[in-house]
Amino acid sequence: MQNELELVDPDPINYEFSCIRASQPIGDIFIASIPYKTLIRISYFDVRRVLQEERDVERYLGIQRPLEDKRVRSLSEYVNYKDASFPTSIILAIEEEYAVFHDKTNTMTVSNKRAEDESPSIAIGRLARVLDGQHRIAGLNAFKGATFDVPVTIFVGADISDQAHIFATVNLEQTKVQKSLVYDLFSLARTRSPQKTCHNIAVALDRDKKGPLHSRIKRLGFATEGRVFEPITQATFVEALMPYLSSSAKKDRDDLLRGKPLEKAVDSDLYRMPLRNLFVAEKDLEITEIVSNYFDAVRKKWPVAWDEHGRGMMLNRTNGFRALMRFFRNAYLDVAVPGEVPSAQKFYDRVFRPLDIKDEEFTTENFVPGTGGEARLYRVLRKEEELR
Repeated sequence: MQNELELVDPDPINYEFSCIRASQPIGDIFIASIPYKTLIRISYFDVRRVLQEERDVERYLGIQRPLEDKRVRSLSEYVNYKDASFPTSIILAIEEEYAVFHDKTNTMTVSNKRAEDESPSIAIGRLARVLDGQHRIAGLNAFKGATFDVPVTIFVGADISDQAHIFATVNLEQTKVQKSLVYDLFSLARTRSPQKTCHNIAVALDRDKKGPLHSRIKRLGFATEGRVFEPITQATFVEALMPYLSSSAKKDRDDLLRGKPLEKAVDSDLYRMPLRNLFVAEKDLEITEIVSNYFDAVRKKWPVAWDEHGRGMMLNRTNGFRALMRFFRNAYLDVAVPGEVPSAQKFYDRVFRPLDIKDEEFTTENFVPGTGGEARLYRVLRKEEELR
């Protein structure tokens, strides 16, 4: 059966929208504001057929970058948040015979028929090829609001080689944004959120001169000038702590933006997220103190391993930190009920002092780099596996 997107419509369909022309070395481009329903109707990419297929332009380039179902689901949720926004342009390519720019009115008309024809010659759903922004358009299919106008850059009459060049420029030469920078930017938000709270805790612990994590957290994903040992990125810290505060950080942030009260954790959720109710009660200082006391007990138990800067040791590095944060739930619930602030001494006496692991045993031979070493350390801390 022929794909419904490729079926030519029986009647002419026209869409007109505001548009301006911009002249660039590649030629004229057109910058428009298009309502989301119109954008969905006229654009095409392989998600509207099969999620796993690569797009024509990518085949032309000899690369494969299929649409990611996980990212589509994430954007489908995001578009319905109170502060949802797509400020950067989606990039489309339209054949020149199906698009007309009107200089006097600064508008563009796109149609499923050529100007000289009386009947359509292309399916309206195959009118505009997506060069960049396919995930955003797929996410907009789930939008439940009334208005979502999308900034769009349109190339009219670009041949496949030009489209391939544009795709390569946009998708292959962009610099990936550091996760730590993203979390750092949450600090500028006026509204509370799990992300902002975890960022603030990371900053506070990094600045605490007497604390166990002083000057050890790399703020923006890059080394801080004047420091010689920053083994933990801010993104690693935030992503390890956040699950104890929230099961859906994005939803919590959206609820707070809308002025909705957050749900407290009860029953099994309270043991899965033992710091949740402290966060809901805006007791961020208590959360900070709990995390600081926990790592202070780690430092007291293994002072040499904790302060070791040389190669071959792992306790104070990324996989050691992640294993300790996985173990945090077990340790915290062993010394307190959710909401209490146990002292470092209590963490030490009840949790760490009984453990039979020596400083010199936190080697990369015993705990290999990466998730394997992290998982083994977690099992050893839980006494599910013998080290020797």
